[in-house]
Amino acid sequence: MAPPSNLAVVLCHGSYHTPAPYGPLLEALQARGIAAHCPQLPTADLAKLNVGDVQNPDFDREPPAGGYPQGEEDTEAVLGVLKPLVEAGKEVLLVGHSSGGWVATQAAQHDLQAKVRKSKGLAGGVIGILYAGAFVIPVGESIHSFFQPKDGTFVTPPFMKFHKHGAAGLGTIVNAEQFLFNDLDAAVAKEWAAGLTASPILTTKLTNDAYSALPCGYLVLDGDLTLPREYQLGMASLLSSKTGSSSIYHCPAGHSPHLSWTEGMVDTIRTFAEGIKAE
Repeated sequence: MAPPSNLAVVLCHGSYHTPAPYGPLLEALQARGIAAHCPQLPTADLAKLNVGDVQNPDFDREPPAGGYPQGEEDTEAVLGVLKPLVEAGKEVLLVGHSSGGWVATQAAQHDLQAKVRKSKGLAGGVIGILYAGAFVIPVGESIHSFFQPKDGTFVTPPFMKFHKHGAAGLGTIVNAEQFLFNDLDAAVAKEWAAGLTASPILTTKLTNDAYSALPCGYLVLDGDLTLPREYQLGMASLLSSKTGSSSIYHCPAGHSPHLSWTEGMVDTIRTFAEGIKAE
């Protein structure tokens, strides 16, 4: 066990996920002395999606009475973990995976940023954001608006399907072993696929321009079959155009580097964080 550091990681997981698949990464970070957390995001929490028995979910049921959770609820879930770490003086790196990139960006609020806190004589704060095969969404757009055609047509990605209520209801992943876990052993991939959840379309617009305020990095997943490498490179380029401080890393993993490239991801997180501290 490595000695504890003042660095903490808050990981924002992707849609259709629980924190479970990120457990190996959290444990590997903690073994290096880095506190690591991954709160459950409400938009992917079966208990909040009105699916009946979460052990045997019915994705054809009506939406919850107040509507499905959206980005506001996801952001609050992350802030519930992030704020106490910042107030305890921790230097926090936000890590966004897949759609968690939106949440990480929105949660990196101005008053929680390390430089802002330092200017007020306060310790700790968010030091940067690392996007791992994650969505870099422009301010004023949602995940949905950014990825859908601008002519108003609707495209269902090849890795997902919608249920009874179509785009107004829930989506789930299809062929997860191929799209999300293609570089894992087949039996292991099947096991993780069985634990996936569901998600509504994510329509909350990003309002926080953390890109221009914080050092940002992008880990390109070269073997990703869900978000192809070229698409990720486009978002990494978008990131570079928004910030004066960005780093691009590459790895051979598919869409789940937290499982197939765990130690490499830890090394990337540490390298990125150390680079920020050296600035």
